[in-house]
Amino acid sequence: MLRALLLTLSVVAIAHAELCKPDAQNAFKVRISIKTALGDKAYAWDANEEYLFKAMVAFAMRRYSSKSTTQISNVLLCNVTDRVSFWFVVTDSSKNVTTVPGSEVEAAIRMNRNRINSAFLLSDKTLQFLKITSTLSPPVEPSTPVWLIVFGVVLCLIMAGIVFLVVSGIQKHKKKNKESTESENLEEKVEVTLENGIPCEALDLKAGRINGVFAADDERFTSL
Repeated sequence: MLRALLLTLSVVAIAHAELCKPDAQNAFKVRISIKTALGDKAYAWDANEEYLFKAMVAFAMRRYSSKSTTQISNVLLCNVTDRVSFWFVVTDSSKNVTTVPGSEVEAAIRMNRNRINSAFLLSDKTLQFLKITSTLSPPVEPSTPVWLIVFGVVLCLIMAGIVFLVVSGIQKHKKKNKESTESENLEEKVEVTLENGIPCEALDLKAGRINGVFAADDERFTSL
């Protein structure tokens, strides 16, 4: 009985070795960069992490198909390297000697990519399924509604335009007053009169003008 059990286990092990190997049918290669992602907080990749990876793949397969009965034992890892990279396949739970089609595994991984990344604190760039294209993260919705942002921008532009018009109007008014004042001052300075065709200074109406000829005659005849 024991011999038969050992023989069965050996056959299963050989079958699994044939199923999970580089470039095998329905096999996927994974490359993980823990040090790049976490730096000094990087954790070691060990048997516990391998178990978690198998559990997450099994979870993805079961969530992808409600009728799936995939167990952790159906996820096989092989060619694990220290850097860390490895290959994996998912075996058919009903037969256990054939693998689940790669298209189903790919669809399940893509559907649950964010959950798998979160389990290992990694991203699509540091947890790479080489044959599975990365999925785009859902767009982040801003906390402030878009229409409110647009309204605020338009209102700011209107206010800026009003301020510009007011300031430019004030500056033009000041400039006009300044030019008018300078013009008046210039006219006062250059104001002259013509007397017998000769330019003379402006006549001071209050003080009058004294003719120098009569002033000399007055001084000559009035002095005693």
